[in-house]
This record gives sequence, C-alpha cells and structure tokens, in this order.
Amino acid sequence: MYKTAYQENANGLKKSDIVLKNGTIVNVFTEELIQADVAICGDMIVGIGKYEGENEIDCTGKFIAPGLIDAHMHIESSMLTPQELSKVLVMAGTTTIVADPHEIVNVSGAEGLEYFLECRKEMLSNTFFMIPSSVPATDEDTNGAGEFLAKDMEPFVGREGVIGLGETMRFMDVCDGESRMSDKLKLFADKHIDGHAPGITGKSVQAYRLAGVENDHECAHREEMLEKMRAGFSILIREGSGAKNLEELVTTLLEEKLPMDQCGFCTDDKHVEEIIKDGHISTCVRKAIQLGVPTAKAYKMASIQTARMFDLKHIGAVAAGFKADLMIMDDVNDVRPSMMIKGGRLVVDTVLSNHAYIRPSAKLMDTVHFETITSDKLKLECCRGDKTGVIKMQPHQLLTTYEELEVPVESGAFRPDAKFNKICVVERHGKNGKICVAPILGFGIQHGAIATSVSHDSHNVIAAGDNDEDIVLAVNALKESKGGYVIASQGKVLQTLPLPISGLLSDLSYQELVSRLEDMMKTARRLGVQEDADPFITLSFMALTVIPEVRITERGLVRVI
Repeated sequence: MYKTAYQENANGLKKSDIVLKNGTIVNVFTEELIQADVAICGDMIVGIGKYEGENEIDCTGKFIAPGLIDAHMHIESSMLTPQELSKVLVMAGTTTIVADPHEIVNVSGAEGLEYFLECRKEMLSNTFFMIPSSVPATDEDTNGAGEFLAKDMEPFVGREGVIGLGETMRFMDVCDGESRMSDKLKLFADKHIDGHAPGITGKSVQAYRLAGVENDHECAHREEMLEKMRAGFSILIREGSGAKNLEELVTTLLEEKLPMDQCGFCTDDKHVEEIIKDGHISTCVRKAIQLGVPTAKAYKMASIQTARMFDLKHIGAVAAGFKADLMIMDDVNDVRPSMMIKGGRLVVDTVLSNHAYIRPSAKLMDTVHFETITSDKLKLECCRGDKTGVIKMQPHQLLTTYEELEVPVESGAFRPDAKFNKICVVERHGKNGKICVAPILGFGIQHGAIATSVSHDSHNVIAAGDNDEDIVLAVNALKESKGGYVIASQGKVLQTLPLPISGLLSDLSYQELVSRLEDMMKTARRLGVQEDADPFITLSFMALTVIPEVRITERGLVRVI
C-alpha cells in the first residue's frame, strides 16, 4: 500500500484528501525548518512540496512537526483507562507511546495485561507494549499476581502491539545471569529489551549491556549517563511528575558536546492534571530547547530517533510514507499544539468521543483485601535518646537515603510530627496481612494523613501522616472505596478518589478525574506538603524496592544498593 496506492497523489496528478498549506515543517532528517505543503491521503502523508487537496487547511505562519513519542511510560500512573488517557496525550502532542503495564500485571497478572491489550484497540494514540520483566520487582515484594515468569509471558510474545521486554528492574539478576531472568531475556532476544538500572557502574554496566538491554531511563547524574552512553545504551531522558532528570542530562550532553542521537525522551510516570497544564513529551522538547538544544534536534529526539530505537516504521516524521500524526503550532519553541492531526483526521470532539469503554472483569474490580486496621497496629517501639532508621527523601528525586536519627518518642514509641512523619505499608492482596511502619523525613504533612493503593510496584496500601488516628482513617477508607487516594485530617476523611480497576485506575472521564485531583492537591498543600512535589506520586514510590537507597514494604525497611 505504501508504495502504490497513492502514487497519483504523490505525483500531484490527483488531489489529496487533506493538504496543510504553506506551513513551516520541522524536518527531523536534516534538522531544518522548511516551508512546504503537506499532502495527506487516508492515514498517511503522501507528499511534501506544492499540493492541492479536497480539503485545504491554511497553515501560513504555523509550524508542522511530527507527533511526539514517549519512549517509556506507565499508563497506570495517569489513573485513567488507557483509551481515556490516549485522548489527553494526543491533545498534548504525544501520538505514540511505548508502555510497560507492570503496575496492573503486579496486581492482576495476565488478566490485567489482557485488559490493556483489549483497550489498545480503542486508543487514539499508537500504543506499543513491553511485557513486564520484573513481577514482582524483588523477592521481598508481596504483590497480587505472584511471579510472572517466562512461561506466563510466552502467549503474549506474538500479540499485536507487543514489541519487547519491559524494564529489567531486577538488574543484578540480569548482570549475574540468574536463571528466571535469563529465560525472559532469551524469550525476547529478537525483540527489544528495556533497562532500569539506577547507579550501576563499572563491570556491572558491561554485563547489563551484554545481556541485551538496550536503554536506560534511570540516569540522574552526569557520570552515570556518560558511562552508559559509552557502553552503547540509548538514554531515555526522563521528565515526569516524580523524577525530573532532564536539566541535568541535557546540560551534560551540551557541555560535553556529545552526539544526541542515542537519546530520546520519556515521562515514566506523569499525572494527568500535569499533562493537561504543562504538556507531556512536549514539555521535554520545550525544556531542551530552553537549555540550548537546537530546535529541530529537540523534535528529532522526541520523534524519529525514538521510533528507530524501537523499529517503529512509518512513525516519527513529516515525510511521504509516514503516518499522518502531526502537531500544528503557532510557536515552534513553545511546543503547544493549536491543532492535532491523528491518523489523517483532524482531532475534534467527534474524534475524541469515538472510543468505546472496555468493561473490566469483576475480578479486576475487586483487588483490595485487608483486615480493618487500628492504631495499635502502627506502633513503632523506640527508646528516648536512641537512634532509629529513617527514610530521608531527596528533593525532586525518587532516590532516598537511609539515616539513623533521634526521632520524637512518647510512651516508648515513635510519635510522628510535622518533621518526622510516619509512613506505613499495609499488605492489601490478602497474602500475609502484614504492616510495617517507619519514620520518614521530608514528606512534611501536618495535621493529617494521605493514603493510596498505588504504591509501586506491588501496590500494597501506603500511607504517611503526622498522627496515627488520621493514618488509620485514611487506610481504612481505601478498603471501602476498593482502592484509590484518601486524605484525612483531624479525625475526618476529607476527600476520596476511588480507583476501582485493580486499585489503580478510575472509570471517570479525564475532565472529572482532573477536577477531583486538583481539589485533593489543594488540600494536600494546605496540610503542608511541599509545593514543588506531587505528594501522591512521591508517596507511591517509597515502596519501590529497586530504587536506592532505602524503601519500605509490609515486611520492613529494604536497603537498595
């Protein structure tokens, strides 16, 4: 089809369906800005030059760029169903995503993965899936699905839209050739393999690359990025709601005068209200340009370079033979689309509404199972004057440090306050019923507590607060709502956002969800949570046992090295 069906249109002998007239095209091959028409037939671009169309759109003074690509993201972090999220992404300029559904697979196993693959058929964005490699994330984690082994993955290898193995978070298992991980790597040897290896160095970097891992999105610092680039990894520069690594990494590229063709952009985890307000991958392009990356180069990193990393043909450029996924903008450096074309169609209300709701199974809607908790379950015995292990958060990072500090004590137990909040994890899959508590420094909530069933990657209930009574209220409210977000203060549940689909996703529209989230964020700020951090995303990562230096599970504190 791509060579013959529209030859007359490409040769200018026949009018195309749509022609974008007199726009300035961002050419990601030559890294130029070129004025020309864009001719579209069906869902593809058939020519660049001077064309006539049945429908012509005047783009004089406007810029036309390829739709952007997120190289690594988790749909679940939006808390929207996949098809609802895809509407938000396309309106923000992101027309293609590479998604790792390890959140829903940790909770609901193959049934959760099947649900996402079924939703893919109704998504507005081009969506490709990486099969989760690390379910659970470590042997210390207690998830809902149990272990997802190579034999469980095998039925999905040839499925439409499946292009590889998701982030290999058990990175030392990869480096050491551990048998279960080796089986997964072999299964996907002829596809793509994503990395996740914060802080590895030296021979571990070499062993990780030798195993077939192609990229990494966890670089946070200059030397780490340089070492991984020199070893041949593609670097997925991350700018999400929790981890914001772009400035450090792009500055490194510029100062070291490094080629940027090994790099793409990703969000990893980004909340929907932030996408609507600030953008998605468009934010990465805008910030890169502001830091000094040439304009067309920044777009190239967010489009064709990423497409080539994953062998996504016909995606990522404004050129004949490429899919007609296009951003039309007033300001090429501000990267805010005034008009979107997806699959050759102008994105208007009728396009946005023409996507069916895929009903989750009853099992996916019933995943929160724990005994009602009481304050005595949250007791952490301490002696006045002794030092206690504390999780210390780092600003703007997912990384933490472990410190032994004197904490407030009352009646032989840790008494949380505005400085030293109490964090707890409650196992919610009905596996062991355990609860662990610890002091956390840097969260900063006052006169209240926040609780959520979203806690990467096993998604047990996690909560933090400055008093036990509000923590108990918030946690127990999650049982009633079958998962979600809760804020409690001074003995009352103030707000609840139910997430009934695997305790991770809402069945609300994106407009309704954003309205609820905005109200909850305002409440969290009033309770003292810092202005420049998302309290819900930040809290959800405190249980992720593959990010240094210390995490918390229902079994205890875990040192990650």
